[in-house]
Amino acid sequence: MKKLFILLIVITDFSFAQTTDKLSLKEAISIGLQNNVALGQAKNNLVATNFSKTNSLLQLTPSFNIQGSAGRNDGNTFIPQEGRVVNGVVDFVNATLNAEMPLFNGFNNVNTYLQNDKRNDAQINLVLRTEQDVIRNVSNQYLQCLVDQQLLTIQQKTLETQIQTYNQIKEQVVAGSRAEVDLYNQEFQVKNNEVLLIRAKNRLTNSKILLAAQLQIDPTINFELEEPAWDINLKDAELSDIEALKAIAIESRKDLAQAKANERASELGYKAARGTYFPNIVLFANYGSRYNYDLGSSVNRSFDNQFLKDNTQLTYGASFNIPIFGGFRTRSTTVRNKMDYENAKLTSKANLNTVKSDVLQAYQNYLDAKSNFEATQAQLKSGELTYLLEKDRYELGASDIVALTLATQNYIRAQNEAANARYTLMFQHILLNYATGTLKFEDIP
Repeated sequence: MKKLFILLIVITDFSFAQTTDKLSLKEAISIGLQNNVALGQAKNNLVATNFSKTNSLLQLTPSFNIQGSAGRNDGNTFIPQEGRVVNGVVDFVNATLNAEMPLFNGFNNVNTYLQNDKRNDAQINLVLRTEQDVIRNVSNQYLQCLVDQQLLTIQQKTLETQIQTYNQIKEQVVAGSRAEVDLYNQEFQVKNNEVLLIRAKNRLTNSKILLAAQLQIDPTINFELEEPAWDINLKDAELSDIEALKAIAIESRKDLAQAKANERASELGYKAARGTYFPNIVLFANYGSRYNYDLGSSVNRSFDNQFLKDNTQLTYGASFNIPIFGGFRTRSTTVRNKMDYENAKLTSKANLNTVKSDVLQAYQNYLDAKSNFEATQAQLKSGELTYLLEKDRYELGASDIVALTLATQNYIRAQNEAANARYTLMFQHILLNYATGTLKFEDIP
């Protein structure tokens, strides 16, 4: 009985593992956004840059610390409140509260804070652009899976049709109305389509494995893909003005915003480095006290009298540091920061040209994909009519097996190209939004 119970559990677990889950495009993108390593690292770095921004802001405010010590001195000890030196064992306690306020340092702290603020802005834009990268990559692989899934369906239907044709020809050969060579030719077509079906299954399996790798999920999980309910002509009205698309991209592209923020951060870093040429002035205040206990004396004043009254000391004022010569360390840092700034300007300018090129390319690719889709639809309709006509002619004996085979192959090719063109046009919408920087998870149907 126990063995039977264990067997039932194993069968149940196996059946559950074999269940097929439905996976929509939006669900796939959501999983990708949650599991993507690059996006997770960018978000972690955002936490660090945000903390650096807060830290540099607090450097503009006063700083406080308490210093103190407690111990025993065996030997000569100076007793300040009595003005004498005691040779013996003396216990002591002292504490000091220190405060500093930067008054002027060539605006180094101010520029450092502004620099970290811009670095944080750059990291925010990197996170947003990385999210768009994930959406684009997952969508691309998902639609590739849909293409392979559609081609598999076409191949399955084609094989069924070829088998039906084979059975019809076989009956006609037996009846003597067809030559036996037609049966051999059709058998070859059936075997060939069986091989193509196997290849289509393998291609779909490999595409799903790549999708699972992008989503960072177990590749052994069996899932089916849902067909996106998209209107592929949805945004044609917005595609008439290429200059408007470029303006949107310049305003919306997060990688361009990141480059500009890095350029500004580098400029502020250069200014902060130049600030070290100027004198550094700091306001300070120190307040402390001390308590001594002479173990060799019979008369020791109380802790309250010493620590809270007699031994208190307040020191305040301003200190300054004027740099004169430091082995060109300051100059070296300043030159290096200036070159970083110059390089950041070059990067920002190059990114601007890249954005314009991406928009033009995505726009042209969309127009090409739209034209190709319309052409393949007409080709599909023509191929279907030709196939049906040739099939009827063959069944009436007005055509031969070669013409039917050619018409069948052309029809299959037209179906494959139409499926590819449809999903390519779908993806071009995503690529166009990606190029203009307006791609959002919320906009995915």
